[in-house]
This record gives sequence, C-alpha cells and structure tokens, in this order.
Amino acid sequence: MFYIGIDLGTSAVKLLLMKSDGTIENIVSKEYPIAYPHPGWSEQNPEDWWEAVKAGIKELIEKVDKNEVAGISFGGQMHGLVVLDENDRVIRPAILWNDGRTGKETDYLNTEIGKDKLSAYCANIAFAGFTAPKILWMRNNEPDNFKRIKKIMLPKDYIAYMLTGVHCTDVSDASGMLLFDVKNKCWSKEMCEICGISEDQLAKIFESYEKIGEVKSGLAKELGLKEHVIVAAGAGDNAAAAVGTGTVGDGMCNVSIGTSGTIFISSKDFGVDKYNALHAFAHADGHYHLMGCMLSAASCKTWFYEHILETTDYKGMEGAITDEMLGNNKVFFLPYLMGERSPHNNPDARGLFVGMSLDTTKIDMVQAVIEGVTFGIRDSFEVAKSLGIKIDRTKVVGGGSKGLLPKKILANILGIRVDVPENEQGPSMGAAMLAAVANGEYASVEEAASKIVKITDTIEPDPAITARYEEAYRKFKKIYPTVKELYQDLK
Repeated sequence: MFYIGIDLGTSAVKLLLMKSDGTIENIVSKEYPIAYPHPGWSEQNPEDWWEAVKAGIKELIEKVDKNEVAGISFGGQMHGLVVLDENDRVIRPAILWNDGRTGKETDYLNTEIGKDKLSAYCANIAFAGFTAPKILWMRNNEPDNFKRIKKIMLPKDYIAYMLTGVHCTDVSDASGMLLFDVKNKCWSKEMCEICGISEDQLAKIFESYEKIGEVKSGLAKELGLKEHVIVAAGAGDNAAAAVGTGTVGDGMCNVSIGTSGTIFISSKDFGVDKYNALHAFAHADGHYHLMGCMLSAASCKTWFYEHILETTDYKGMEGAITDEMLGNNKVFFLPYLMGERSPHNNPDARGLFVGMSLDTTKIDMVQAVIEGVTFGIRDSFEVAKSLGIKIDRTKVVGGGSKGLLPKKILANILGIRVDVPENEQGPSMGAAMLAAVANGEYASVEEAASKIVKITDTIEPDPAITARYEEAYRKFKKIYPTVKELYQDLK
C-alpha cells in the first residue's frame, strides 16, 4: 500500500508518497505566496494551500496504481491562525507562525495574566508566534471579524477539514496554541475565557496517529483516489519530523539545523522546566516532548558566508578547519540574528562577535559561527539535562548539518554520539508514517520508526576535543548575560 505525507510549509507544500515498508516512491512540491501587508506581519491565503495540495496529490500519484493509496496524513507549520465563518468561508488571511504583530498581546499574557498561570494552564508561556496572542489581536483590532468566527484552525487542520469535513486537530500541534492543557490533553477552559472564545469554536482533539475520517467521496474522485482513503490527524512540523527520524519513545533526541534550529527530546513522561525555557508539548507518538527553538541556525552561515564573505564555497571554508582548531577558537559568536526564543525568549537579542584581534582570520570567524549555533543548541540541551533527562546520542538533520565538520562540532560540544538518518525528508516522511499507523500497517508509532528509520553513519565525540569545548562553552554562556542589557538600547 501507499501513504501520502503532506508537509504544509511556509513557502511550499511538500508531498511524499511512501510504500508500507518506508520506501519513498515519489516527492512533489508546490509553492504558494506569502504576504507581508505591514512590517513584521506575515500572512497566507488558506485557499492557496488547498489548491496546491490538490494539484500536488494528483501529480504525486499519477504514475502509481491509485487503488494502492490507502491513507493521508500531515505535518505542518505550527501556530498559524485560520478562522472560518458559519458558512465555512475563510474570514481573513491566516496569520503565520513568524508574524510579529502580537507584541502587546504577548506582553499582556505574560505579565498581566502571568507566566505562572500560563504554565499551569498550558505548560508554556506566551510567545509572539503562538496562536492565542493572535486571537487576542483579532479581538482587539478586528472586532467585526472576531465576532464572525465559527471555527478556529491550525494550518494543516484546514487541509484535513477540506479533505474530510472533520473539524480536528492533533495533540502536538494544539500544544503550540497556548489554548491546550498539555498535561491532560484537553482544551484549557481558563485560556478560552481569557481569549474570549468557546470550546465549541475549537477542534476535536486526536492523537496524531488516529484516523479522523476518510476523504470525501466526490473529492476522492476529483483527486484520482479510490473510495475510503483514510486520513490521520497528523502533527506539527517538528513532531512529524521527529517521527520521520525515529525520535520517539523515551529519551530520544533529534537536532535540526535548518534556517531555524531545534533540539527535540521525546519523553514518556510530562515535564516542564521551571523557567519555561523549553516548550513542553505533547508528541505525535502518544507521549510528550521538550523542544528548544533557535530562530537563526543555518541562516547564520548563509548570512556570514554569502552576504558578508560573498562566497558559496561552504566546503572550502569549512575544510580549512582542523581538529586541532576545535575548542581552541578565541572568537565567539552569538547567533541571535533575529532575536532568540529558547532559552532566552528575547526578541531584542542580536548577533555578536566577541574576542577578535588583529590576527583573527575569516576562518576563525567561520568556525565561530558554526560553534555559536551549536553552543546555542547546547543551552537548550542543558535545560533538558537539568530535568534529569539522560541523553547519550542524538540524530541530526537539516542543511546546516551538511558535511562532517558541523556534525563533529555538534558531537563534541554536546559530548554525545551523533547519528545520521538515511532519509531526511522531514515532516512529510513522518506524516506518511502516521498514516500507515492509522491504517493498521504498524501497531504503534514506535514500531513504525523502528522498522522504517535507518542510520547510515555515527560520529563519536573525541574526549580531548570535548574537554576543550567544555571550557569554551563555559566562556560562551557568560557572554549573553553580560550584554543582555545593551540590546534594549540597540533597538
């Protein structure tokens, strides 16, 4: 049988067709526009997503036996606000995860409602990108539109709704709304009251691997699908990507070094760090996870290599860095080019080079950029360790981890083994696996991961290099607290 995984990204939707055994049969991508109607705003038309998905499904299954397509599921950009009226019409463009208009509402939630209450209600505090502040913004700035809201959705859930007619969400994506009681996996009555909405406006909650329904009959014919293709709830993009790398079960870890960076730690048990430095979310495997998110990761390299050094020779630049140089760099880089989320939650933070002298070379600075991003990942890693979570290895994915050097630096800064998965298809692969579980191909998400995910390489930490990086990290973590007060003045 075949399973379709739909990764509803910010700039494009990626669709993957997977055989039951995990073999990838086909991949299709369809782009759509992003609108920036005001500085700091970011919006999309949900109907553009839907048209791209329909076209993508038709192309994806064009050359296979359509009767073999058994299920569909999703990974998707998180936190976005999609609102429909009583006639199922989109009321306004979706407000995306990277939209920054909700500063006032975020401050209100964190200060007037209070971080302690938010953490008790939802296991998380407010961030500008989360969904609840967007709802408050609509109530404050578009009261007429706010009054028309019949259904509140997340981006991928709009696609699920269009496919099945079921108003649903899953526990992992709901966790990023600041409306969801993560520990008890239900909507927070207190947060609904604070935002001025009712639970009736929110979706029915499913585990990520649960069947929510089937593709509507007439639509199945239009798309070229057979009758009774099941649809699973799916997951937020990070949780779906974690499934795709086998980061499920207890104490598993995945580091993603993409444009932004994440460290994702799966756990059987619910847990929250006392400073809410990490996101505490429900996971797509039926349990929980902690996640640290850096706003700038591989984008730091792109900025420094291509815009400052004006080169695309990544391999050449990094090839000049020897093992003897690792942990001995006198130059440090703070990777906060767009502010920072985890663990500092400071939108005013900015990038910074420290320790340069007349003998500093561009290679020293290249090394500092890679190390700075990795030190930032370690900041979140240390928070997880403080909760008693023991991690002795991690998987790594993302464009910023290409080549041996970034993986070697990661292994030695974290002091753990780094595994490289065979396939790096991200949320679309995890989504297809969730569909397979929902259809009974596998008994659980963990079983699917154990049989499908394969590791092709492992990088071991070197004790001598790790020891040098321990000393370097001790210096790095002093820099942000020292300059923190300057950032407000530099705005």
